[in-house]
Amino acid sequence: MPTSELGYITKRIPHRPPFLWLDRVCELTDNSIRAEKTIDPDLEIFQGHYPDYPLMPGVLLCEAVFQAGALLISELAGLQDELAGLPVLARIQGAKFKREVRPGETVTIEAILKEKVGPAWFFKGNVRVQGKVAVQVEFSCALKESDAVNR
Repeated sequence: MPTSELGYITKRIPHRPPFLWLDRVCELTDNSIRAEKTIDPDLEIFQGHYPDYPLMPGVLLCEAVFQAGALLISELAGLQDELAGLPVLARIQGAKFKREVRPGETVTIEAILKEKVGPAWFFKGNVRVQGKVAVQVEFSCALKESDAVNR
């Protein structure tokens, strides 16, 4: 269900601005999600990373992929509007940084489900800018039970 509605995203994952790195969902399938984020040039982070040559930190680009994966888990597990569980990052298996992302650019974020084993969901993902790969990352998330979420 492609949507640009922020409410669609915030009903499925717990992240909120200023730490929400997805603006809109463009495509959702049984094993993948494609979303977008426009990098606001006024983000405070650019005052220190780097003031004379602002770059979006790679770790935050990875976080965007992790959030996309969490949203896909939430959708596939039927967690929308419920506190039945919470997708959390369990492992980062590797990240490659290939291209800079600058303020004002719009990135495309993709997470592809490779395998689900018990509560663990294994993904590969990427961030593209102007159609070219900026970041590639493999990671896994686990679904925490609602009891663990409410403690």
